[in-house]
Amino acid sequence: MKDNQKIFIYDTTLRDGTQGEGVSMSVAAKLRLAEKMDSFGIDFIEGGWPGSNPRDMAFFEEVRKINLKHAKISAFGSTRRANLKAEEDPQLRLLLDAGTPYITIFGKTWLLHVREVIKTTPEENLKMIEESVRFLAKAGRRVIYDAEHFFDGFKDDPDYALETLKAARRGGAEFLCLCDTNGGTMISEFEKIIPKVLEIAGDLPVGIHCHNDCGLGVALSTEAVRMGARMVQGTLNGLGERNGNANLCTIIPNLVLKHGMKLSCGENLRRLRDLSLFTDEMVNLRSDSRLPYVGASSFVHKGGVHADAVNKVARSYEHIDPALVGNRTRVLVSDMSGRASIMMKARDLGVEINPKDPAIKAFLKELKELEFRGYEYEAADASFSLLLSKFLKKYKPHFKVISYRVIVERDDSGAVANSEATVKLEVNGEMRHTVAEARGPVEALDGALRKALCGDYPQLKGVRLTDFKVRILDGKAGTGAMTRVMIESEENGKIWGTVGASENIIEASWEALKDSIEYKLSQTD
Repeated sequence: MKDNQKIFIYDTTLRDGTQGEGVSMSVAAKLRLAEKMDSFGIDFIEGGWPGSNPRDMAFFEEVRKINLKHAKISAFGSTRRANLKAEEDPQLRLLLDAGTPYITIFGKTWLLHVREVIKTTPEENLKMIEESVRFLAKAGRRVIYDAEHFFDGFKDDPDYALETLKAARRGGAEFLCLCDTNGGTMISEFEKIIPKVLEIAGDLPVGIHCHNDCGLGVALSTEAVRMGARMVQGTLNGLGERNGNANLCTIIPNLVLKHGMKLSCGENLRRLRDLSLFTDEMVNLRSDSRLPYVGASSFVHKGGVHADAVNKVARSYEHIDPALVGNRTRVLVSDMSGRASIMMKARDLGVEINPKDPAIKAFLKELKELEFRGYEYEAADASFSLLLSKFLKKYKPHFKVISYRVIVERDDSGAVANSEATVKLEVNGEMRHTVAEARGPVEALDGALRKALCGDYPQLKGVRLTDFKVRILDGKAGTGAMTRVMIESEENGKIWGTVGASENIIEASWEALKDSIEYKLSQTD
């Protein structure tokens, strides 16, 4: 692809993405993510707004020490203030001090903002745009101009909106980026506006920056590129304020796999899911399993008919090969499962079974009964594996539970002082009777169980409980309702889930906890 046809990916996760609710990154996390994006092939990385907070300034100081192989770092800021010379504007000076090769500045397009937000005249706003861009360009910086609220401004006064772009061009901007800042533009409006911008832009490349308030951020961004835009701004996993920004983890595969476009990061597409998961880790958010392409549920099949079809012809229910984006096919088992689902799930867990084995029919019947009673195995692969091995006569018990008990005590002040758990097990023909104390009953049970087993099975010492979920299945039953407990355990990066269900929350917790330990032991035989 010729350079004048190249599509550039501009990532603003480190700036716009951090404006999302619950999102925060340390300087170290921002640097690690920048390196990861550079390795993936992102063209531009917007590092932050110099002067808005100490963290962004520290990032710009530290990122200079990193040898990025591909990505260009850009600082972000606004045009000069009204009635102030560009060279005297302190914010523009801070942009230069950031020392980045590119600078992205935004200016006002919508007359509502010009008159009522920054309270200046339309004429002065045009000067602010042109003079700010020219000042930065003359200082040796390459300037990307973001036309804030462009589509709202165009719908209000199309001639003035286009004049703001012409002002940026006169100043020396290298990209004119159209921002759907409020995220309210429809595709039908978009298709009428983009061609008019491309006409006045000429050979100057146009970019697009969409927010997702109407759920159209990805669709609009993809459509803009199809119509001729050459830069897409967005964030990884769609992070950003309100409903987030256009999701680059969806846009990139759309452009490469659906439209056949060549991107710098296209050859690294198999690392896309890894980049998505790494981003969530850096911002300390739980991954959204339903994200297109990269989500854990993107290529999951639950219904028996679907699973059977995918087992025969993968593309019958999968729009791409999951491996193209670093993902994989998964089969969930539930009361909707059929024999094909069980076969695929067993294979996924590394268990080879004979489809004609009569135990499979009995297992499927038991599985549906357990689901009816409140168990759920979609996120409890370990419990499913243990249950299957019992029906296939491959189960080897590592201990026998004789009894267990939990006591919750209170001190004189009325505060909960402690939970005490007592466990009686038979291990390798010998009785183990152990007691443990903790703040909560599940932790106490876990402690007592480990005391009884770790002497015989030291491999359990590295296992830790990482998540614990409780769900009441029928609130109308009140305190006698069936309760489902899901436990997630981890050791050295390997994670497995177990489930328990009962009208007694302690019993449900014990089942899930016991399965977690038993599964670990079954994997080390």
